[in-house]
Amino acid sequence: MRKVVGALFISLDGVVESPDQWSFDLFDEDAGAHMAESFAATDTLLLGRQTYQEWVQYWPTSTDEPAATHINNIRKYVVSDTLDSVGWTNASLVSGNELAGTLADLKRQPGGNIGTAGSVTLVRSLLEAGLLDELELSIYPVIAGKGSRLFNDSGSLQRLDMVSSKRTGSGITINTYRPRKES
Repeated sequence: MRKVVGALFISLDGVVESPDQWSFDLFDEDAGAHMAESFAATDTLLLGRQTYQEWVQYWPTSTDEPAATHINNIRKYVVSDTLDSVGWTNASLVSGNELAGTLADLKRQPGGNIGTAGSVTLVRSLLEAGLLDELELSIYPVIAGKGSRLFNDSGSLQRLDMVSSKRTGSGITINTYRPRKES
């Protein structure tokens, strides 16, 4: 069965916003190889409204390969209650109240992972709703100091089990967690 994977870059102080401002000097060959593996395992993307609006401006005409071809060709589901339509190849609009049913249908179909890209609010809501199968955090050894954080004071207690952890040459720790199934 397919799984829903939320993957984010995160600083030591929990910031996930604007990783372009604090991550690129540490993004090394190991991190690139891991990202390529993740891309290869993912054939469907979930995007929140803000990430969709940023990405649709860049990726459809991008020559940043091999990412551009992959991102433009795979199926994309844009989760939004405020957009009326989406205008990108292989993209569909899904409202928040349709998301659980859409994901259940997608998970029953053959294919690779259903991944998120950025979309911090979406990852947070998937985790809170019990719809996220894995949370992959690429933890950068940097204190961003300011910006949106993945976890805020509005969430509830959740237990996670660490599935894997690896360290890159520049000190990024890529940790994968699964929500603990309470019995």
